[in-house]
Amino acid sequence: MLNLTPYVKARENMADVRLSLPIYFTVTGIPMSPIKSKKRTKVAAPLSAKTEKRLSKKLPKVTPKAIKSPKVSKASGVRETPPPYGQPAKLRFIDLFCGIGGFRIGFERAGCECVFSSDWDKYSQITYKANFGEEPKGDIHAVAIADIPAHDILCGGFPCQPFSIAGVSKKNSLGRKHGFDDEKQGNLFFSIADILDFHRPAAFVLENVKNLKSHDGGKTFDIIYRTLTESLGYDVHYKIIDAKSVVPQHRERVFLVGFREKRYFDFPEFPAEGPKLSTILDPNPDPRYTLTEHLWKYLQDYAAKHRAAGNGFGFSLVTGNDTARTLSARYHKDGSEILIAQDGQRPRRLTPRECARLMGYPEDFKIVVSDTQAYRQFGNSVVMPVVERIAKAVCETLARPADEVPPLVLRENKKTDAVIVLAPQKHTRYTLPKQTIQAKRGPNERKAVAAVS
Repeated sequence: MLNLTPYVKARENMADVRLSLPIYFTVTGIPMSPIKSKKRTKVAAPLSAKTEKRLSKKLPKVTPKAIKSPKVSKASGVRETPPPYGQPAKLRFIDLFCGIGGFRIGFERAGCECVFSSDWDKYSQITYKANFGEEPKGDIHAVAIADIPAHDILCGGFPCQPFSIAGVSKKNSLGRKHGFDDEKQGNLFFSIADILDFHRPAAFVLENVKNLKSHDGGKTFDIIYRTLTESLGYDVHYKIIDAKSVVPQHRERVFLVGFREKRYFDFPEFPAEGPKLSTILDPNPDPRYTLTEHLWKYLQDYAAKHRAAGNGFGFSLVTGNDTARTLSARYHKDGSEILIAQDGQRPRRLTPRECARLMGYPEDFKIVVSDTQAYRQFGNSVVMPVVERIAKAVCETLARPADEVPPLVLRENKKTDAVIVLAPQKHTRYTLPKQTIQAKRGPNERKAVAAVS
């Protein structure tokens, strides 16, 4: 048995018993519990005035709650570097099927940081690198899921060709499979599901064509929705948004926004009316974008043929006062979906820079590929201002506690003289001066009809 008598006496003979710091004794390398001394009225030796003054000062108390350990990602187990003192940590996102970076610009404008990007198209990689200084990884199938950095938000506009009306029609005419049966692009959604399952980010934002909702009688969308909700446990919201409120283009896309924890989320509001084509057209475009006489005659004859057959195929001739049809990746072929009328001469295509503006890209966005590739890239892109608004709404939602409901927002509807009450809670009756508003429950907003008393 160990003899602790010498250590006990040493502790009792200490000059001042007011020291609050515990003394630990180690015998042959074994840590021992601190031995508390009894309070003594006598000291072994007198203290100097200087020592007495120093010991009379109280030591500051340090509470354990004030010390926080660095966050550790459950997925990767990698210890993360905390942000500089006084600065909030940026939400990190990954940019899957990134194309030329429409998602990246939108989320960076919302204050987020991109930590990973991926796209298999080599020309898109060239444009992406020219604008963001880094080359995206290639085929997502060739990237190990564990090598993808930890992130807070997953972004992905997974390929739409297997589900779009034009893509399905073309594949049917060629006898090729579409939807999930498309071996090259149809199963990329499940790559997203695998990444969500492994990393468990706090949120995701996915984008695809409007036809995804109705493809294969709705079965495709049902599989996607049930995978995200039932299999992965995310709280999912979706909405079809027309970009014509922020750019002069009629372009409907379905957005799916999911949260790991159940949260109140509402898609952002968009203006009732958007800009017209005059806001994006060059005053003096290069003459080479004017259609040749042969191509213009072909398009006119083609339209007349289908018009006689009762079909709606043909070109779309617009002016600066109009809103364009949807820009597609095939625009490089003949430009028929958006032809700009010109006084006294044949119509012309949009220039690549005008296409960039039509998709909401900033003026300093670099176009470093051929016109053909640029048309394809912008035709496949997301509308950046739409993504930016959704990104800000997602970030605001993540900044709130999961169970917090945002305050009521009253908005007047000038067309119907009604008041819209944005409130996610139970059936409630609100009273305003000279008005009684009866709130009605809805999926994303509570509509209220104002009855003037």
